[in-house]
Amino acid sequence: MDIGTVAILSPGDMGHAVGQRLRENELDVITCLAGRSERTRNLASKAGIRDVATMEELVEQSDLIMSMTVSAAVPGLCRGVADALAATGAGVLFAECNAIAPQLARELEPVITDAGGQFVDVSIIGGPPRPGYSPHFYASGENAAAFGQLNDFGLTVLTLDGEVGQASGIKMCYAAMTKGSWALYTELLVAAELMGLTEPLLAEFQSGQQAVLQRMERTIPTVPPRSRRWVSEMEEIRDTFAQLGMTPKLFEGVAEMYEFIGGTPLGEESPETRDRDRTFVETIRQLAENVQSDGE
Repeated sequence: MDIGTVAILSPGDMGHAVGQRLRENELDVITCLAGRSERTRNLASKAGIRDVATMEELVEQSDLIMSMTVSAAVPGLCRGVADALAATGAGVLFAECNAIAPQLARELEPVITDAGGQFVDVSIIGGPPRPGYSPHFYASGENAAAFGQLNDFGLTVLTLDGEVGQASGIKMCYAAMTKGSWALYTELLVAAELMGLTEPLLAEFQSGQQAVLQRMERTIPTVPPRSRRWVSEMEEIRDTFAQLGMTPKLFEGVAEMYEFIGGTPLGEESPETRDRDRTFVETIRQLAENVQSDGE
């Protein structure tokens, strides 16, 4: 198949940047903004992504659909696309690009194929595309090579041997390291703040863990606006590890930590409205103010 038109569902933080990169490389990029937030609409407009009125129009006009949404919304979005495929007879390639457990990717494949579409398992490692940079798009399954055409349009696609689920699996392991670490760092720093130990602990990190401290300073202020949508991603990692016979409890805790962060006033911010003058230490202080002790 030749790719001429790509549909992005939905053009949020990652999706709008991917769409913009594809447009810059002369692909037609569309979306369906029915029921989407004003923020998503603004991001789509900023990226020059063309809106179509219905999902049926979207599947009829596109050669490739890239699903990029929060993990919790994946099954519903997949079913919505399948309904549109069944209603129109379109034969689009559906790329499931979200942070989901390998077993969920395998469960979703027949939802699409039974409706007449093709399915490819894709995961994204890294931040949104920006000048001179593309995240890695891992692809697996029998349609991985077809998705790999996007290497010609400004993205970096790496194909993995094996079945659907392999691309999702590498994302689960990578995100366990990155987002798992950020949750751990945040929790231990909030604990230190509650015990009045922030200053000596940071001095000790400065003495013996400078690289880790620099990552904390750079990353933790950016976590609260993203924490709510990471809850379901951590639950997918939990399910991945449980399916393999490993403990799910680590990432049950990580999910709870992001749920706590997202429930604070800092969690109300978006990446655009985040107070960029708020320091890493002030971020921890404000999170600590929202901890409820067992006695309260």
